[in-house]
Amino acid sequence: MGKFRLFALLFAMASSAFAQNAPEEDQARHEALESWQQVVRASPYWISQGVFNNLVTLRRWVLTGESYCARKERHILFDNRATFLGYIDDGENIEATQERLNRERAALAKAGRVDGWAPGAQGRIGYPFALSCNQPEARLDQSLARYKGTDESARLWGTWDGMRIGSEQDQVSLHEAIVQVYQDRVTQNRVSLPEEVLSTLAGKILIESGGRKQAHSAADARGVLQLSVSALNDCELDERFHFHRMAQIDCSLRLLEQNHRNLEPAFKARFGHLPTDKANELYALLLIQAYHGGVGRVAGLMNDPTTEAAASYFARHHERFSAGDIALGMVFHNLGRNQFGFASLYYVTDVGIATRVACAAIEDLPGCSAEPL
Repeated sequence: MGKFRLFALLFAMASSAFAQNAPEEDQARHEALESWQQVVRASPYWISQGVFNNLVTLRRWVLTGESYCARKERHILFDNRATFLGYIDDGENIEATQERLNRERAALAKAGRVDGWAPGAQGRIGYPFALSCNQPEARLDQSLARYKGTDESARLWGTWDGMRIGSEQDQVSLHEAIVQVYQDRVTQNRVSLPEEVLSTLAGKILIESGGRKQAHSAADARGVLQLSVSALNDCELDERFHFHRMAQIDCSLRLLEQNHRNLEPAFKARFGHLPTDKANELYALLLIQAYHGGVGRVAGLMNDPTTEAAASYFARHHERFSAGDIALGMVFHNLGRNQFGFASLYYVTDVGIATRVACAAIEDLPGCSAEPL
C-alpha cells in the first residue's frame, strides 16, 4: 500500500472515530450532572494552582462592590479553579434568578467553557458555582468605622477579669480594646501568640460581626467575634457575659492559643519540610480556618485517612502551589465531607481581604505585610 493511500486510510479511520465520539462527548457536556459534588470529586489536585488569587478577586468584588459587583442585583459565576466565567442580572424573585443561573450554566457548558453543569435550586448548589453580589452585611466601610471607633456608638469602656479599659468619659475603640487585652494577657504569660495575631483579629471582627456588639447569627454564634455557645462555655463564661466585648476578646485569644497548641503537631508532621516563610504563611491560614471550622476538623485535613489525600499531594508538590492555594485546595477537594462547605472555602479569603482593609486604615498594625492580597 502506498504512503498516500495509507495516510488516507488512517485519516478516514480517525475521522470516523471522531464522528462517533464527538456527539457522545458533546452530549455528555450538555447533559446536567446530578450534583456539583461530581465536579469536586473529578477535579485533579493540580487545578488548585492559582485558585487563591482567583477566589480573592471574586470575593473582593462581592465584599467591596467592585467590578462586576458594582451592581448588587447580580450573580457572578465561576468554575472549579475560581475562574470568573460571567454574570447574570437577578430576576424579579429567587425562582426567576435561579432559572437565569441555570440557563447560563447550560450555555457555558454548551460553549465548552466548563466540562459539565449542574442545576441549582433552593437549598441546592449548582455548577458552575455562583455568588450573589447582594450581601448587605458585608459593608466593610461601616464595619471599619465601628472597629476604629469613628462610629462613636461602637466605642466601649469597662472591666473584665482584673482588666480595666477606658472610662465613661474616655471610651476607646474596639481596636484599642483588643490591643490592651492582648498586651495584658502576654504580660501575665497567659498568651504566647505573636503580636501579628492583632491584624488577624481585626480581619476576623470585620468579617464575623462587622464590629456589632449584639451580632447573633442563625447558628447562634454570638458577639463581635461570633463565638459559639460551646466555645463560650469552654472559656467558662456565664451567659450574661456572652456579648461582653472584653470577654469575647479574651476568650478568642484563649481559643487561638489552644488551637495553636493542637494544630501545630499535625502541621509539622505534614508540612514541616516546607521553606520557613511558606510554612509560616500556610500555618497562619490554617489557624484562621481552625477558628472557623474547629481545630479537630482542620487537623483532620492533614492526618485523617478520609480527608488527608489532598494535603499529602500538596505536601509532595508544594513548590507548584502558593501557601494560599494549598490552604484552599485542602478544603475544596474535601467539600461535602466532614461538614466542610463553601463557607469554609470563603472564610480564609474573606478574613484576608478584611485584614488588608484594616491594615490600610490603621497605622503600624502588627501582621500587615507590604504585599497586597
